[in-house]
Amino acid sequence: MQTPDDMSLVREFAGQQNEAAFEALVTRHVNLVYSAALRQVGDAHTAEEVTQAVFIILARKAGSLRRETFLTGWLFKTTRYAATAERRARIRRLHRETQAYMDTSQITEAEAWPQIAPLLDEALANLGETDRRAVLLRYFERKTLAEVGVTLGVNEDAARKRVTRGLEKLRKLFGKRGVTLTATVIASVVGANSTQAAPPALAKSVTVLAVAKGAAASGSTLTLIKGALKLMAWTKMKTAVVAGAVVLLATGTTTLIVREYQEHRTYPWEEVSEITPANISAILETNPPQVLIKPAKPRDWGPGGSIYGSDDWMAVGLWHTAGSIVDDAYFADPLRTVFLTKVPDGKFDYIANLPHDSAKALREEIKRKFGLMGKKEMRETDVLVLKLTNPEVQGLKPANSLKPSMNITAKGMTSRHSGRAVDGTFTETWFDATLQKSLQGWIERQFQLPIIVETGLTNRFDFAFTYPLFPDNDKEKHKQIAKEALLNQLGLELVPSREPVEMLVVEKVK
Repeated sequence: MQTPDDMSLVREFAGQQNEAAFEALVTRHVNLVYSAALRQVGDAHTAEEVTQAVFIILARKAGSLRRETFLTGWLFKTTRYAATAERRARIRRLHRETQAYMDTSQITEAEAWPQIAPLLDEALANLGETDRRAVLLRYFERKTLAEVGVTLGVNEDAARKRVTRGLEKLRKLFGKRGVTLTATVIASVVGANSTQAAPPALAKSVTVLAVAKGAAASGSTLTLIKGALKLMAWTKMKTAVVAGAVVLLATGTTTLIVREYQEHRTYPWEEVSEITPANISAILETNPPQVLIKPAKPRDWGPGGSIYGSDDWMAVGLWHTAGSIVDDAYFADPLRTVFLTKVPDGKFDYIANLPHDSAKALREEIKRKFGLMGKKEMRETDVLVLKLTNPEVQGLKPANSLKPSMNITAKGMTSRHSGRAVDGTFTETWFDATLQKSLQGWIERQFQLPIIVETGLTNRFDFAFTYPLFPDNDKEKHKQIAKEALLNQLGLELVPSREPVEMLVVEKVK
């Protein structure tokens, strides 16, 4: 009976969620993955976690792998990503430096393995794809040269040459790290030590976790998965950009062409159907750290975007104007922004998800791309002043005194706003909110003017007011209805004035 090849099993699992097919894959490759992880992390328990992470990633990505994928190579690279993520998570150096320079005659094969084991996976990663495949097939899967040739689509003699070339490159790479060995010794040592038996129970536990796509994985394993996926995405993007640059080096216009390439390619973070509070965190955390503004990908909806975090600020936006990106980068309200120069036309997609200083980096990118920079300063402008003119009106209730309804988020959450239309009226309700940080924003959206709150009220309140549904296309009537509702039901009056307000002033870079 013919044994199914790796990608047949992958396709069977992806299409039918066939656990037996995935278990066969794990059984076939778990020793290879575990051994690579053990070499890189140097600890058996951590190597098991890395192994789990690699096969969970395989289960998640099974449906997207191409038919021609060389699974051994894919697992090798993914193991390296996961192991690198583990070391980064522990703030350890990516590579272990070998301090001693040794003479070949002084190193036996038994002594050589501890010297090259920490360097082997990095060295393999630096080989070309063809040479790496040849070495992996010959010394990790222990195939004959004839079998290597069949897999690579060449005759046995060509396979021998590729294996020999790979070993010679490994010899040179080890030599640069201070370990001087012959290609023959490297072949013997790697062949004898590259694949070690994984713990007996590991294959079964890996299969169970992977088939469930990591749902029951430990927190540390999930951290490894997230870190590895980030590195995989980053490497994919970096490779694509570098490839574009290499092709165009001969023209002498690399910088210009790479930028043009970046402008027109579609990035993973642009491929979402929409940006919502539910997926914003995943978008920012699963894409590699970057700061980029580019012409928007055509779409039927927009704008969409969100800001995530406060200490380590991150943001992503789709179908935005240049002006709105400026406001995001400077934490400015559009009503408190003054542009002293023309803003570029069109729509843009942008992302800024560096671990630190994303806002600062985004401002620099705005300066580079749009030639704009902003600064905060006080400017006199038209405003509406919110005053308490009728304290007798009992619309403002002590916080948590209104009974939460289906329209209000669960009790205990602060500053929640709800709206409900019933029988030609609309009711606005706030729960446990301050006027400064709740009602102020709502009024500004209705009147499109900065609001200055001078009520003297600093406590938190529950409050609601009802008004007739605003007439369509009658902005002045709309404003009048809102003013009357605020005054009659909350005792709050809006008074036109002209006051100094802190504004973001945006001008052309000099």
